[in-house]
Amino acid sequence: MSYRFLSSAALIATLSVGALPDAFAVEYRQVNATASQIAFTYTQMGARVYGTFSKFQASLNFDSANPAAAQAALIIQLDSIDAGSSDANTELQKPGWFDTAQYPVAKFESTSVKAIDDNRYEVSGKLTLKGQTRDVSALMVLSEQNSIGVFNGEFILKRADFKVGEGEWADYGVVSNDINIKFRMVAPEQ
Repeated sequence: MSYRFLSSAALIATLSVGALPDAFAVEYRQVNATASQIAFTYTQMGARVYGTFSKFQASLNFDSANPAAAQAALIIQLDSIDAGSSDANTELQKPGWFDTAQYPVAKFESTSVKAIDDNRYEVSGKLTLKGQTRDVSALMVLSEQNSIGVFNGEFILKRADFKVGEGEWADYGVVSNDINIKFRMVAPEQ
């Protein structure tokens, strides 16, 4: 082989390796709400309770090559709660809980996204619920499946921080203060 051919091959290999991160960069800009889910668990009188919210709007601007520039927003219709029974769903809409007549939605808006390691991120932002705005952070994992990004994350919401469950429900021995929020956002590649 000639020296010239080897030099050209080495240059192409170097340029190709240098371009790998950009070649595999993927952008996600649209959330498929039908395939996505927001769920929660908590403890009530010693029993684990599971629930979901069925109505929400989500926006996303995520580039895997530049996660620090990512933005996400979420609006949850609180009256779409399913806590396992119609009695619970009705109770949770009352003033002592969500007070959906006065505060029909919860809102989250990201303020930063920090890459932790391979496809794991810390998403921080402002959560507004029942007139209270607090900083929250969630750990999130991105799984890429057949040109679809699946963002799974979770965080602990302290209901006392948002005045959720007041009056007779303020006893954390009856209903836990910690509410484990899990989300799964599904977005096609752009």
